[in-house]
Amino acid sequence: MEPVLIVLVVLVVVAFIALIKTIQVIPQASAAIVERFGRYTRTLNAGLNIVVPFIDRVRNRIDLREQVVPFPPQPVITQDNLVVNIDTVIYYQVTDPRAATYEVASYIQAIEQLTVTTLRNIIGSMDLESTLTSREVINAGLRGVLDEATGKWGIRVNRVELKAIEPPTSIQDSMEKQMRAERDKRAAILTAEGNRQSQILRAEGEKQAEVLKAEGEAQAAVLRADGEAAAIRTVFEAIHQGDADQKLLAYQYLQTLPELAKGDANKLWIIPSEVGDALKGLGGAFTGLTGNGGGANGSAVAAPSAAAPAAPPASSQVPIDPAAGPRPLDTDTKGSARPRIDPLREYRKIDPE
Repeated sequence: MEPVLIVLVVLVVVAFIALIKTIQVIPQASAAIVERFGRYTRTLNAGLNIVVPFIDRVRNRIDLREQVVPFPPQPVITQDNLVVNIDTVIYYQVTDPRAATYEVASYIQAIEQLTVTTLRNIIGSMDLESTLTSREVINAGLRGVLDEATGKWGIRVNRVELKAIEPPTSIQDSMEKQMRAERDKRAAILTAEGNRQSQILRAEGEKQAEVLKAEGEAQAAVLRADGEAAAIRTVFEAIHQGDADQKLLAYQYLQTLPELAKGDANKLWIIPSEVGDALKGLGGAFTGLTGNGGGANGSAVAAPSAAAPAAPPASSQVPIDPAAGPRPLDTDTKGSARPRIDPLREYRKIDPE
């Protein structure tokens, strides 16, 4: 019984192994290559698949999703003989599992070497400045070459990106100094432009302020002159309408004389010759007022002496001093002739300026 039991156990084990080898479950977005006696038979897609055990063999499983492969920095010489290190990243996807298995031994290594050689060809025809500023051109050139070369391998290159372009340390220092100088230059230009614009605006503002101030002063002067003219006209009309006599004019003249002497520049005050005549006229006016007042109060008033000469008639003229020059005469309300005083002429004699 024991040999029979052993045989049964062996058969069960073999059947279990055969069942495992017969059923193949392929995950989603994956594929498997099946070989029969070492020859490609078919490609297993995602799902449950049945193969012949001990005859069919699954060689490898291939991921059909898009893959990302970063490559280490590669030294590349530019057209101006500068060595730069460039990091690249490849985005690819397997479109034909059979070609990716049998057309190339290792498609990852093949893509890396193809990327390095293509990158050196492209960078070798560009200088450093063009290399640093032409990433899109380099990416497009790499993608075109890789896509054409990897098409027969069953691989599609979707994108090629340059992670970093590192020039030599000395070149980096020079570039930083150049960039700093450019920034300082732009800052100085902007500062100068700002100062110029500020000065222009300030000058225009001052100009407008001066123009407005001059216009205001001119209008004020015109209004002030109009006011003074109106005041003089009013005073002149009031004097003529009031019919002021000689005594009032003489009194006003005496009140004006102290005003002429005011001022720090007046060192010498010359009294005109008409002041005496004005005083005489004013004194006579006060004497007349005093005499009238005495008669009204009942006090004795001295009669005029018989020897005193009679008053000249109204039509007679008062003798004029030859040294004083000719003087016009005016007649007061009592008929006596008195010299006419011109305050403006006297003011000009005192202050010629």
